[in-house]
Amino acid sequence: MKHILVVGSGIAGLTAALELSREHAVTLVTKAALAESNTRWAQGGIAAVMFSDDSVAEHVADTLRAGAGLCNPKSVNVLCSEGPDRIRDLIRLGVAFDHTENGQLARGLEAAHSRARVLHSGGDATGLSVETALVRAVRAQANISVLEHTFALDVVLHNDVAVGLEIRDSEGLIRTIEADAVILASGGAGQLYLHSTNPSVATGDGVAMALRAGAQLADIEFYQFHPTALASPSTESSSFLISEAVRGEGAILLDAHGHRFMPHIHPKAELAPRDIVARGISRQMAEQQGLPIFLDATALTADFLRARFPTIDAACRDRGLDWSRDPIPVTPAAHYWMGGIRTDTWGRTSIPGLYAVGEVACTGVHGANRLASNSLLEGLTFGWRCAHTLLSAAPIATYDPTWPTFDEDAGNVLPIDTELPQNTTLVDRTNLQALMWDLVGIERTRSSLEAAAAQLNHWHADGSTIHALETANLLDLARVMVAAALAREESRGAHFRNDFPETSAAFQRSLVYANKVTVACP
Repeated sequence: MKHILVVGSGIAGLTAALELSREHAVTLVTKAALAESNTRWAQGGIAAVMFSDDSVAEHVADTLRAGAGLCNPKSVNVLCSEGPDRIRDLIRLGVAFDHTENGQLARGLEAAHSRARVLHSGGDATGLSVETALVRAVRAQANISVLEHTFALDVVLHNDVAVGLEIRDSEGLIRTIEADAVILASGGAGQLYLHSTNPSVATGDGVAMALRAGAQLADIEFYQFHPTALASPSTESSSFLISEAVRGEGAILLDAHGHRFMPHIHPKAELAPRDIVARGISRQMAEQQGLPIFLDATALTADFLRARFPTIDAACRDRGLDWSRDPIPVTPAAHYWMGGIRTDTWGRTSIPGLYAVGEVACTGVHGANRLASNSLLEGLTFGWRCAHTLLSAAPIATYDPTWPTFDEDAGNVLPIDTELPQNTTLVDRTNLQALMWDLVGIERTRSSLEAAAAQLNHWHADGSTIHALETANLLDLARVMVAAALAREESRGAHFRNDFPETSAAFQRSLVYANKVTVACP
C-alpha cells in the first residue's frame, strides 16, 4: 500500500482521493474546511455528451473552437469521450441531476456550445450538489485521512523527485509529511484580481509551490473573465456570479440606455465565447463612463427564475433586486485560469512523483479560452485518470505532454527572471489585486504590462500568517503572468493585446516557464 498526498478538496482532489483509496492510503490536505472550494460555488453545470442527438465529435469541435488554436487535441478527446462515464460515476454517488417531467436528464445551452448538453443539479447549485456527494463519500472511506485548516507550504524534493509536503497544520506547527506521490488539486488564483467570482481560498498556492519546485508552467497569460458578475458598490474581491446559463435561457444584455448591443459585436450575441462577451461589456462600460451593463431576464417568469436559478434568485432578492421585473446590473470579473502546472493526460508534471489535476493544472484541454461548463468535467475526468495512473501496477510511461509548446524546437523552457531590486516595499494584497485588474486585465498593452512588471518587482511579501503566505504566492504568480503576457505579442482567446489585436500564427503554441528545468526522464 502506497501513501499518496492530495492537496485540495474540490472535484478533482476529492475524485482522485476517492479512487486512490481503493488500494492506497490517502492524506487529503485542505487549508479550509473540507467542503470549501471553487467546486462548491459552481453554478453553470457540467457539459457532457449524454444525449442521442449529440456526439463526442461535436463536443470536441466546440472545445477546440473555443480554445482558439491552443488546445491539445489528445486531451480534448480524453475529456469528451471519457466524461460521460465519469458523470455516471457521480450519479452512482448520489448526485441528483435535474430531470425533465418525462424523467429524462434536463440539459441547458451555454455559450459556444453547438448543442444543449449542460447538466445541472438543483438548478444553479450543481457545484454544491457534486461537492456534497463527494465529501460524503470521502468521509466514509477508512483509507482517507483528512487534514482540514492545514496549509501546504512547499513540495519536498529528493534527487528532483517529489517525496512529500511541508505543511503548517491546524495548530500552526510546521512539519513534513512523507509520501510516495503528491497530487496538487488546489484550484486557481482568482484572488489575483480585485473583482473575482472565486472564493477567498483561491490564491494559487499549488501553482506557486510547483513553480518553486521547478515544475513547468504553461498558458499562464490566459485568465478567463466571466462576463456577468453582479455589479455592487462593494470593494470586496469576490463578486456574486450570474451564471452564463441565464443567457442560455434567453436573458439579454442592455447598455445604460436600455439598448441591446451584443448582436452588433458577434453573430451569437449574448452566447458568443466568453472572452468576446466580456470584452464587449468592458468596452460598452468604458463608453458609458464605467456605468454597469444590465442583464435583462424579465422575459422569463418569476416562477421559472425561482425554480431554474434558486441560488441567483435568492441572492438578488437579498440585495433588494427583483430580476423578474427589472434588469440587474452586471460587470465582468476574473473567473477561471486556463494556465497552470503543465501536465500530460494522466496528471503527471515535469517532476517525477508530482501530479496536478483540476484548475491548478494545464492539460491543454482549455487552450486560450475555456468552453463553458468544461471545468468541472476536467477536474472529474483527469482526477480519475491521475488516480488510475497511480493504481496501475506498471505506471503508464513517463511524463509526455505531447502538445504544441514554445520549447518544442528549442528543447528548453523559458526561465523566470528572479533578479529583483534590493530596495523593495512590502506588498499589500488589495494594491496587488487592483494593479492586476487595471493593468493585466481584460485588455492589455505593452505599456500597461511593463508598468505592472516594474511595480511587481518593487514589492516583496513577508510574514508567517496564512494571509501573508497566500499573498506571497499571488505575487510570485503575478510576475509570471505578466512575463507571459508580455511575451505573447498577439491576441488570442482570453489574452487580448490592444497593441497586437490580431491572432498570429507564430504564436500558435503554448509558452512554458520554469524557475529551472527539471528533466523527468533521460
